[in-house]
Amino acid sequence: MRTNIVLDEDLVKEAMAITGAKTKREVVDRALREMIARAKRLDLMDLYGSDGIDPAYDYKRARAGDE
Repeated sequence: MRTNIVLDEDLVKEAMAITGAKTKREVVDRALREMIARAKRLDLMDLYGSDGIDPAYDYKRARAGDE
């Protein structure tokens, strides 16, 4: 899909420098993909009580090899 948009040049330059993107199209594509991936990720707090996280789990004991 071809679209014309006005972008903040400073933000685009910074994003290109940080990500290594070679074009504006690439940096916008990466930003959209990251935004979608973040929105789809489950929040850890949403997992509490869903049998995904045991409230009694002791990670320190597990690291020590006692479990």
